Amino acid sequence: MKTREKGFAICVENRGADDLDLRKVYRVLRDENAATNGYMRVIDDSGEDYLYPADYFVFVDLPHKAKRAWTVSGRPTKRRSSSNIAVHRTRARVARPGR
Repeated sequence: MKTREKGFAICVENRGADDLDLRKVYRVLRDENAATNGYMRVIDDSGEDYLYPADYFVFVDLPHKAKRAWTVSGRPTKRRSSSNIAVHRTRARVARPGR
């Protein structure tokens, strides 16, 4: 089984791999040597890549927007606070008389 250069795969099995979460999407890196031996190079939550059995994963095609949201410079993105909160706070300040 060949791997894709920067593909995504869902974990469908994690026997003996406590660091994998079932039904979670992981990034997969190309590694032809690993693929010929039935393994895939997967980036885990720490940002490091490790080899796992290829049958633990199913490749998925994500829409471009999902890929962009999921990664920035090869790392999972951190959730940013909503800009709406600042808008609500500003409106609340403006609505107060005498300040």
